[in-house]
Amino acid sequence: MEKRVYNFSAGPSMLPLEVLEQAQRELVCYPSAGMSVMEMSHRSKVFESILEKAKADLKELMHIPDNYKILFLQGGGSTQFAMIPMNLMNKNNKADYVITGQWAKKAAAEAERYGKVNIVASSADSTFDHIPELDKSKFDPEADYFYITLNNTIYGTRWTELPDTGNVPLVGDMSSSILSQEIDITKFGLLYAGAQKNLGPAGVTVVIVREDLLGNAMDFTPTMLRYDIHAENNSLYNTPPTYGIYFMGLVFEWVKRQGGVAALQKINEHKAGILYDFLDQSQLFKGTVVKKDRSLMNAPFVLPTEELNAKFIQEAKAQGFENLKGHRTVGGMRASMYNAMPVEGVEKLVEFMKKFEMENK
Repeated sequence: MEKRVYNFSAGPSMLPLEVLEQAQRELVCYPSAGMSVMEMSHRSKVFESILEKAKADLKELMHIPDNYKILFLQGGGSTQFAMIPMNLMNKNNKADYVITGQWAKKAAAEAERYGKVNIVASSADSTFDHIPELDKSKFDPEADYFYITLNNTIYGTRWTELPDTGNVPLVGDMSSSILSQEIDITKFGLLYAGAQKNLGPAGVTVVIVREDLLGNAMDFTPTMLRYDIHAENNSLYNTPPTYGIYFMGLVFEWVKRQGGVAALQKINEHKAGILYDFLDQSQLFKGTVVKKDRSLMNAPFVLPTEELNAKFIQEAKAQGFENLKGHRTVGGMRASMYNAMPVEGVEKLVEFMKKFEMENK
């Protein structure tokens, strides 16, 4: 096999090697099925067992109570920008949003098509380098929900303390941090995540929604965009992304073998610490995020000039460190250290950064 690189992509991202190898072994013939999961009917007993096992494992890993439904949907996180207001902005046609990056901004813009959006706070004025302080007097007590993006993939910030929204359901986009750290799901009315960062290949979106929020979709909501329809049909209303669900199930089993989410959180804190400790003492590299809000998953950093940024990215690629170029709105570099990134990958990256600094002072 060709040598694998250290893939620091923000998504689709690095997947656990042993999961890839298991999927490879089972690709042509899934055990006792005589066919690939790709060829399987989604109505078959074999696939239904794959689906139920994936749900049960996720429920166990995230300590999801019985009054929540787990849905495996299509359309990515961006479809959730519309599904959430269509299904939840249904009493007072109002919602609170905190703008902490591009994805929260896009979610709020989409929600404005269906009701009144109240921007509680934003960190746009400082290129989203921090999570803004919240003024509770700006919360709308009549909001149908309160929306946050828990981890901001592009800008490298994360919520370390959840807002207390009282009786207003908290809705969270956890696409780039799901299963990376422990979270109290009971604080949320709805939580969702695209798979392609910590869960598996692109194509599946996980939605965890409290049952009392189901069944009140706006009248014009297309059937395929109604949470209650997918809940009633166990994510099998239409053909779901069967192979993606299977693969995600393998990832859930892998997470359990690592010791669960709490064990992975410790590893993720260690990995992030290795990189941030270097950035804090470096005279050449500089992190772009306020320290208290730094993400465990995505670490943006810059060099003093665009020329040095370009040189670093080129030389890093030659050493087997891929996809380190930062998002165009931030520039510089970004290292995404999802669950599948081994500690060794971050250690080797920092070794290379130290060498680069010595040679380019």
